[in-house]
Amino acid sequence: MRVTMIGSGYVGLVSGACFADFGHEVTCVDTDAGKIAALKRGEIPIYEPGLDDLVANNVRAGRLSFTTELAGPVAAADAVFIAVGTPSRRGDGHADLSYVHQAARDVVAAIDGFTVVVTKSTVPVGTGDEVERIMRETRPDADFAVVSNPEFLREGAAIADFKRPDRIVIGTEDDRARKVMEDLYRPLYLNAAPLLFTARRTSELIKYAGNAFLATKITFINEMADLCERVGANVQEVARGIGLDNRIGGKFLHAGPGYGGSCFPKDTLALIKTAQDMESPLRLVETVVAVNDQRKRAMARKIIAACGGSVRAKRIAILGLAFKPNTDDMREAPSLSIVTALLDAGAEIVAYDPEAMDSAKSLMPEIAYAPDAYACLDGADALVIVTEWDAFRALDLDRVKAALRHPVVIDLRNIYRSGEMHARGFTYVNVGNA
Repeated sequence: MRVTMIGSGYVGLVSGACFADFGHEVTCVDTDAGKIAALKRGEIPIYEPGLDDLVANNVRAGRLSFTTELAGPVAAADAVFIAVGTPSRRGDGHADLSYVHQAARDVVAAIDGFTVVVTKSTVPVGTGDEVERIMRETRPDADFAVVSNPEFLREGAAIADFKRPDRIVIGTEDDRARKVMEDLYRPLYLNAAPLLFTARRTSELIKYAGNAFLATKITFINEMADLCERVGANVQEVARGIGLDNRIGGKFLHAGPGYGGSCFPKDTLALIKTAQDMESPLRLVETVVAVNDQRKRAMARKIIAACGGSVRAKRIAILGLAFKPNTDDMREAPSLSIVTALLDAGAEIVAYDPEAMDSAKSLMPEIAYAPDAYACLDGADALVIVTEWDAFRALDLDRVKAALRHPVVIDLRNIYRSGEMHARGFTYVNVGNA
């Protein structure tokens, strides 16, 4: 089948490359000429494990191409996916749908024959109705169906998530559109991936509800971690104990400095605003957002306390800047709030991240960046682990201790064992252990 992807960002590029790998003919369209030129040269604008090879293989096979020209690829397509950004709108927190609406106008002007127009971007309930209204108003004679097909890709594991999904949610009540979507995802049938067909508004809400629930699990275990520290319990054992209950499950029960990234902060806020507009407030989600925001600042206070109550004129080494491992994404990363608070308290910061430093430098130009983990530690008064990259899980602890001016380690991801660290002479502080 012929697929056109409007938007070559994270979702559009990964989805387009995976569809091409299924054997579909895919064209990724973007208004950013620099990005398209880079993709044509084989340069991937984001870090995602395996994506560079996936793109290169499918470009070489002639199944994947990139362009700034929308009209031709849209006219030839069986399905057009809208995968543009929906950032939080400044001032009120609602999702900014201006890019989605403009894409709808551009697409309907170019379609030729029946075309399925799919919103892949994360959008509030009712967006599909508005997209359809805009398209029919722009071109009443056009033959199309608007479908919701939310993405459930985890950064750092996006290719596996696309090819071996838990579920594929498709919101449409149009029989022709349903057939096209079934054909598009047919290569996954051998994996028995469940296709869930729903009404369009239901599909849109599933995405937001899922992210809000996962954000709630993270925030819940973080609050349990605080309680564990007060009562002398171990949050990792608490998480395992409740996670073995099949009704709860063990995923997203890892205590840490709070959630970040491109999805949870933006989507929880947009869901809250939608619910408030509908006079059906989601008080639990509102609390989750507030607690998560407070937690990032609390982590800075935890670091300061571990450094004797003051970090003024102290050199603090930060390992990990991205909001999670296996990505270079700095959006809403806990490191941003933590570093800012430490700088405000008078600390000198040096940081290292395997992939995110280029992105971080524009956001935190006032800190120093090290070429590797051990160089980051050299002469520091304390080490703080903020992101649990695999490369940080088995550091040479003798070398770490020798590099630090004071053997203080604040592990915000609980990747080391408290007993071993203390036995080796470290002042070791983690999350959720007294």
